[in-house]
Amino acid sequence: MKSTDDMKKNTPIYIIEEERLRRNLELIREVARRTDAEWILAFKAFALWKTFPVFREYISSTTASSLSEARLALEEFGAKCHTFSPAYTDEEFDDIVRCSSHLTFNSLTQYERLHGRVRDCSIGLRINPEYSEVGTALYNPCAPGTRFGLSADKLPQQLPSDVEGFHCHCHCESGADVFLRTLGHIEEKFSKWFPQLRWINFGGGHLVTRKDYDIELLVDTMQAFHARWPHLKVIFEPGSAFAWQTGPLVSHVVDVVEDKGIRTAILDVSFTCHMPDCLEMPYMPEVRGSLPLCPSEGGEVQEPAEQKGFSYRLGGNSCLAGDFMGMWNFDRELQVGEEVIFEDMIHYTTVKTNMFNGISHPSIGMLHTDGRLEILREFGYEDYRNRMD
Repeated sequence: MKSTDDMKKNTPIYIIEEERLRRNLELIREVARRTDAEWILAFKAFALWKTFPVFREYISSTTASSLSEARLALEEFGAKCHTFSPAYTDEEFDDIVRCSSHLTFNSLTQYERLHGRVRDCSIGLRINPEYSEVGTALYNPCAPGTRFGLSADKLPQQLPSDVEGFHCHCHCESGADVFLRTLGHIEEKFSKWFPQLRWINFGGGHLVTRKDYDIELLVDTMQAFHARWPHLKVIFEPGSAFAWQTGPLVSHVVDVVEDKGIRTAILDVSFTCHMPDCLEMPYMPEVRGSLPLCPSEGGEVQEPAEQKGFSYRLGGNSCLAGDFMGMWNFDRELQVGEEVIFEDMIHYTTVKTNMFNGISHPSIGMLHTDGRLEILREFGYEDYRNRMD
């Protein structure tokens, strides 16, 4: 993907590259075929509905965790969704049911209070296998004291007659080896209920589109699972895998400041507003044409002896003191107006952005396979004002 005059006029901007998106979708469709499972899109990681016509060429369903996501599935994707919420509210529940094909309860108390209002939905229960290899506590759904799911000791020997499935979510950008180990814990604790079920949903976090993901191990694992439990329909609902490495966030240098020998390039984007996972995880994204110099969880470290060129901390343009990432090594001295391009900024970012400080929100564009850049959405003052209305 090359810079264009349109990009410059519309920066900052998230750019989805259609060619890369289709490559991921084709791979996931093939994985779905080989694993004999349904793979569906989780809106919590990607919900840019103007791209749904492309998605519908490859998949037929989605997963939601709120009424707004459920409506997006029905009204924009065009199909009822698989829905899970930690807690359904009385006011929204009937509308969520209307938009859902599958509905999973997080607790038996929610099930007991609300299941009688479910119509034309397959009901499931979320389970907690009490095992997860997710290293960041913020993203670990199986940590002690979790608010997610039922451990095996909380389930009755005989499930309610209208419960048809189990749902679990234990992964975060994980590999097939992690799923294999997790599956062992799930079967050890919950397989005695499998004969009572019709389906099992293994949730998200299966990063099948990452280059080093062992697809053959996943296929072998699922073939063995189907041999043991041939009556169970299997569902996966990743989010990141669909939009993994499908496009960048393009920003510009607005100013360069220096204090105590640290130079900070201030950009027209914000980490806290537009790339929150960089601060929450934290992780250091790849910046085109540069190398990270400072240690950070998930980021490589350049030894001082290998440092060459010009070092900068990259700073956002909000008033949050910690709105920065650093340090980065460039082969040139950064100039005001110069592009700084953050790679792989489509999944999770676009659904988690905010307008703290009234910071200008990046536009959203799609680079089509013919090289045409289509601006899907631009944001202005009215978007900020209306959120405060």
